[in-house]
Amino acid sequence: MQLSTIGLAEESRLTPEPAFLTDDSGEILRFAVEALACGMEAALVTLVEIRGGAARPLGAQMTVREDGQYCGFVSGGCVEAAVAFEALQAIASGQDRSVQYGAGSPWFDIALPCGGGITLSIHKLRSAQPLLAVLNCLEQRRPVGLRYTPQSQTLQTLNTVPKTGWHNEGFETAYRPCVRAIVYGRSVEAQATADLAQAAGYETHAFENVSAQSAALMDADTAVILLWHDLNRELPALQLALKANPFYIGALGSHRTHCQRMQKLSELGWREDEINRIKAPIGLFPKARDARSLALSVLADVAAARLMTGEH
Repeated sequence: MQLSTIGLAEESRLTPEPAFLTDDSGEILRFAVEALACGMEAALVTLVEIRGGAARPLGAQMTVREDGQYCGFVSGGCVEAAVAFEALQAIASGQDRSVQYGAGSPWFDIALPCGGGITLSIHKLRSAQPLLAVLNCLEQRRPVGLRYTPQSQTLQTLNTVPKTGWHNEGFETAYRPCVRAIVYGRSVEAQATADLAQAAGYETHAFENVSAQSAALMDADTAVILLWHDLNRELPALQLALKANPFYIGALGSHRTHCQRMQKLSELGWREDEINRIKAPIGLFPKARDARSLALSVLADVAAARLMTGEH
């Protein structure tokens, strides 16, 4: 695809600049909605094809406003400014477009460090409604999808969550609610883990004891982290988690402690396959003895489990 000339002198003087740094889908869509609400035009950029390696997953997005401000990433940061220029042209012309970078692209001077290639769809937003519907679902902690059809240059909200990719000449993007981390325990380890989870951008809730509030918070996008040093105290929270089906359940303790935990749960009527959902000893790397190392180990394990569930 040839880079077209920007028709308006005012457009040609714009220098795209990041408004802020984020790769959070909700923040990227909200930036677009706020632009449209202020009477500004904007474009949504979506990574729709990867050839070889890539720094971002399929479905990664950017929002570009008509004043050149943008947010989001579709690469490691090496093409975003060039993409913003393309988006400004799409906004000015009123026509969506597709561009390629890296392997297979005509732009030999824009290389991707990973050595692969990417294709991006740039859609001039004509309505905020599909984006608002996605944001509303995420606010209610419901997974949702968005379908872009290049032929009609339209966006459509999907109530059934798709697998991100091309389906019947349309590109469908899946969105998941933010990870919710529920940390149980009254210890320095629990405090360090809750602090790190919050710093990682997770919706974090810390509890010293089991409560109706903590039970109500558990859903499929929740990680339940039990950091008590007392098996009897953790059992009520552990059973709540097994009933609620969060994507991650982890519990503190050695292999010997976990054997005792399994025995207690079995005596309470839990099946072996249900008990095996518990990650214990908790964490990605073993024998973390201090609070900070344990917190890093636990949150790394949560992030790995989230990726396994197919997060966008």
